[in-house]
Amino acid sequence: MRRGTGWRIGIILAVTVAAALLLTQTPLNLGLDLQGGVHVVLEGQAEDGQRVSEDMMQRATAVIERRVNALGVAEPLVQRQGDRRIIVELPGVHDQQQAIDTIGRTAQLEFKDPHGNTVVTGAYLESARIGADRYGRPSVDIRFNREGAQLFAEMTTRYQGQTSQIVLDDEVLQEVMIREPILEGEGQITGTFTHEEARHLAVLLQGGALPVPMDIMEIRNVGPTLGQDSIDRSLRAGLIGILFVLLYMVFYYKMPGAISAVALVIYVVIVLAVLAGLRATLTLPGIAGFILSIGMAVDANVIIFERIKEELNSGKRLRPSIETGFNRAFKAIFDANVTTLITAVVLFYFGTSVVRGFAVTLSIGILASMFTAIVITRVLLTAVADSDPEKMTRYFAMRGVSQ
Repeated sequence: MRRGTGWRIGIILAVTVAAALLLTQTPLNLGLDLQGGVHVVLEGQAEDGQRVSEDMMQRATAVIERRVNALGVAEPLVQRQGDRRIIVELPGVHDQQQAIDTIGRTAQLEFKDPHGNTVVTGAYLESARIGADRYGRPSVDIRFNREGAQLFAEMTTRYQGQTSQIVLDDEVLQEVMIREPILEGEGQITGTFTHEEARHLAVLLQGGALPVPMDIMEIRNVGPTLGQDSIDRSLRAGLIGILFVLLYMVFYYKMPGAISAVALVIYVVIVLAVLAGLRATLTLPGIAGFILSIGMAVDANVIIFERIKEELNSGKRLRPSIETGFNRAFKAIFDANVTTLITAVVLFYFGTSVVRGFAVTLSIGILASMFTAIVITRVLLTAVADSDPEKMTRYFAMRGVSQ
C-alpha cells in the first residue's frame, strides 16, 4: 500500500462511522403519505358581494403557510387548487380540531375603544410570542409597528381610566382597564390560557389575519397504516433492487465489483445521514429519488471500470490505467450528474412540496454518488491494486496485459 492510502482509508472509515452514528441518533422525518396526518381543503368565501380575487387567495396562501410553519410541522403541503381552494396537508397532526383552529380561523385581532370603535388591528402587529403575566400564567406578548404603536398610544392616553376590549374574530378575548398611557407599542393579552392555547394564539397573530374567510370543504385523517404499508413495500423493493445490483457488479467485475459494492453501502449510509441531519422529510417520491440516485452511483462505477479496461487494453500497466481511467471517466460522470442536478433544481424551484422532496433526495444522492465514485471507490481500488496488481488485472478479465 502506497504512502497516503492508509490515512485516506482512515478518513473514509471515520466519515462512515460518523454518518452511521448520526443516522442512529437522528430519526428521519416522514411525510404525510408515510406517517399519516390531516388533509384539509379550504375555499375562499366572498363577503358583501365582493369577488374573491387572485391577490386575496395568494395572500391567504401565504398566511396559512406562515401559520403552519410556526407550528413546526415537518414538510407541510400548502398549495392552490383552482381559483378559490387551498389544499393543506399536515404530516404527524391527527387532531382535526387543532388543524381547523390553526389554519381555518380568520384571526382578525381588534383593539376597541370604550365606545366600541376599532382603533388598532392585527395588521399593525410586529410580533406576537408566548409570555407570562405577573402571576406566572401563560399569556401572549405583542408588539406593534411604529404606526400601530402611535395609534395605541393615542387610544391609551385619551381613554385613561376607562375600559377597552381586545377582540378576536368578533369574540371578546379580554376587557382591559387602561390605567396609564402605553407609549412603547407593547401589550399583553392575558386570560385563563393554557400554554398550548397561548402558543396557538401567538401562532395565529404572528401569521396575520386571513384576507378572506375560508370555509372548510373537506377534512380527513390519512391513516398511518397505509403509510406503514407503503414504507414496507418501498423498502422491500429498494433492498431487492440494491441486492441484485450488488450481486451483478460482483459477478461481472469480481473484486472491483466487490469494491464498488462496499462504496455503494457507504453511499447509502452517507445519504441517509445527510437527510437526517438536514431534517429533510422522506416521502414516497423522495424514496423514488433516493433509489434512482443509487442507480446513478452504480453507473458511475461501471463507467470507471470500463475506462480502466480500455487503458489496460491499450497496453498500459495497472496503476497508470487506474489513474487514467478515473481521469477519463470523471468528465462523463460530471456531465451526466450535472445535467440531472439541473433538472432536480428546476423541479425544486417550480414543484410542489412532494415534488420538492423528490428533488432534494435526488440532489443529495447525486452529490454523494459523485463523492463515493470519484473518491471512495478510487481509494479502495488503488489500495487493493497496490497489494496485488497481477490478481487485480485478472479481475478486469484481461489476458496478455503487462503488469
